[in-house]
Amino acid sequence: MHVKDIMTKDPACCDKDASVQDAAKLMVGNDCGEIPVVDDQGGLVGVVTDRDICCRVVAEGKSPDTPVGDIMTRSVVTVTPDTEVDACCSTMESNQVRRVPVIDDEGNCCGMVSQADIARSGADAKTAELVEEISKPSQEKASSGCC
Repeated sequence: MHVKDIMTKDPACCDKDASVQDAAKLMVGNDCGEIPVVDDQGGLVGVVTDRDICCRVVAEGKSPDTPVGDIMTRSVVTVTPDTEVDACCSTMESNQVRRVPVIDDEGNCCGMVSQADIARSGADAKTAELVEEISKPSQEKASSGCC
């Protein structure tokens, strides 16, 4: 099975000039915890997560009008539509991420894969392993500077 078989296609995206409040509204409206941040051509430049908003905005007392580009995660792990689901799980596990953007040959964001997508794929053992590996305590401090 490939990522293209389980991914959420055409995810809601924003640009780096969008406010964190607008990104949070996209998360609520699309029932998700991560929004890809794209440039004018649709190329992935980062992601903003519910955790980014919590730790880099709310905890630091920043305004809801803060641009996403100021707080987004820039070093993003990605997969492609043709990535095998097992390889996608390994990537998520080794990077301890719960969601991963899917990019096409041009580097444009065309989908998202989450733990829930893996669970819905029917791979119970793989889902259990994924959740366990992602949830292990990190040896490094949190990159957001908190939590």
